[in-house]
Amino acid sequence: MTSTDDCLSRSLAPRADTDAWWRDAVIYQIYPRSFADANGDGIGDIRGIREHVGHLAALGVDAVWLSPFYPSPQVDAGYDVSDYFDLAPEYGSLEDLDALIADLHEAGIRVVIDMVPNHSSDQHEWFRAALEAAPDSSERDRYIFRHRDDGAPNNWGSLFGGPAWQPVEPLTGRSEDRDWYYLHLFAAEQPDFNWSNEDVHEHFRTFLRFWVERGVDGFRVDVAHGLVKAEGLPDDDLGPDRWNVIASQGEDGAADREKLPDVGPAFNQPGVHDIYREWRRVLDEVGTDILMVAEAWVPTEADAALYVRADEMSQAFNFPFLVAGWDAAELRRVIDVSLAEYGAVGAPATWVLSNHDVVRHASRLAYPADMDTDPGIGPKDPQPDAELGLARARAATLFMLGLPGSAYLYQGEELGLPEHTTMEDEARQDPLWERTNYVVPGRDGCRVPLPWTRGGASHGYSTTGRTWLPQPEGWGEYSPEAQEGREGSTLTLYRRAIALRRERRLGLGSVEWLQADPGVLLLRNGRTGVALNTTEHPVTIEGACELLITSWYPADRGGTGAVVLPPNGACWLEMPTGGPDGGDPR
Repeated sequence: MTSTDDCLSRSLAPRADTDAWWRDAVIYQIYPRSFADANGDGIGDIRGIREHVGHLAALGVDAVWLSPFYPSPQVDAGYDVSDYFDLAPEYGSLEDLDALIADLHEAGIRVVIDMVPNHSSDQHEWFRAALEAAPDSSERDRYIFRHRDDGAPNNWGSLFGGPAWQPVEPLTGRSEDRDWYYLHLFAAEQPDFNWSNEDVHEHFRTFLRFWVERGVDGFRVDVAHGLVKAEGLPDDDLGPDRWNVIASQGEDGAADREKLPDVGPAFNQPGVHDIYREWRRVLDEVGTDILMVAEAWVPTEADAALYVRADEMSQAFNFPFLVAGWDAAELRRVIDVSLAEYGAVGAPATWVLSNHDVVRHASRLAYPADMDTDPGIGPKDPQPDAELGLARARAATLFMLGLPGSAYLYQGEELGLPEHTTMEDEARQDPLWERTNYVVPGRDGCRVPLPWTRGGASHGYSTTGRTWLPQPEGWGEYSPEAQEGREGSTLTLYRRAIALRRERRLGLGSVEWLQADPGVLLLRNGRTGVALNTTEHPVTIEGACELLITSWYPADRGGTGAVVLPPNGACWLEMPTGGPDGGDPR
């Protein structure tokens, strides 16, 4: 594919989405498998989500993002799709999904769904046909098959561990397939599409139209930076051991298992932008203000901003903000650069602290800055300080919600859920665990089924008490039932912060930094002050007026006048000067 990329002209193109709903939206990620199970089989389902629409409405979110619900062998928790136009039977029926969309829309909540365009399941009808067809056939051209008689076509590694090339002959048993391979950047059961093939383009154009017609308001694009590979598929500089598994088998293994970055000829190629321009044209034909948000793990904020130019995506996840950790200087740098880079192309910034692929921030932020949590946390790893982690998580979220742009929440973070860090190895289901020779614990710890009640075998998650992943001890104390109406609870904090954010229109505002001590961030967004203390000592904010909301518990609240910001705390303030929040009223 030849890119028509022209950075300057694309950056300056006028936007027609300046009043779009998603510019300041709070969007809540639902991982259906773990949200709620209505039929008792231990796996979350659509009816389970419908039973808790009231929880989402009370939380005050603008939209939900549903992680994959398509038919799938579940090798990678639904990101191995075998049919892009149906619902997995364990989740329900298309009619169930239609009813959920209607329920959410009635509650004023929009619906965003996951789109998985980099790869399919090996059980997809196209890939099964490709294995049945001959080498160099049109069926195989929909995927990336290559021949080489002296080993794999190149040195690329899978992001799930091991090489990224799978031999074909063992799958077909045919001698004509000897020395043929197919590419899989993830599990071997997730073959990569060939985006030079027109069938692939038409398939996903049809996908977009199909789901918009069913009432979907937006799409989260999985591996948005990976669809197009460099011409000729040259070797990269990293090689096949992307999780340093070989290094981790030495004496200092735990320290050496850091995942290598998503860079090289398999990622962030200019041709991906032509695809997103194509999709934007399709979406503009079938709807208004349809959201596209990129999951693009790219090196810099400037790289991410290229995905959200006027004729491409709407938003891109701000992963630099997520990985900035408990570091005031780095947080400020990311905020400044993000607002500048996204602003240059007329797009809103986004902010996110947790999702289904990373350690929950109520645990992650409890660790020292040099602790790498990318591999996940297992029972043999140092365990987080739960109290410290929750205090920092509450503060980080309150600070995040005070920033202009759109904010993403991950199910359960409104309850203060920590990572399940003591899960037994036998219970793990993430393919990372097996494909890294049982070195990388993986992502199961953030995907544990939610607690809804204080008691019961599964704390209200399932009607039978069954859960597809085990819940840790004490899970029920995080449930909505345990927190409802309790002053100072994390659930109460989230509800109040989201409501106040909307009332003061902070998502449409701006950032003006104010003078603060080292380790403290203090900004004005209109007439709202937003403060974060990342230090271990209290800090006084002089001249502040009324405290609007705090991350710390009510017994420690101050009053009008100077505010004492406790260690690991955040607050919003009514500032004595400054313009109205959020700019001009709509």
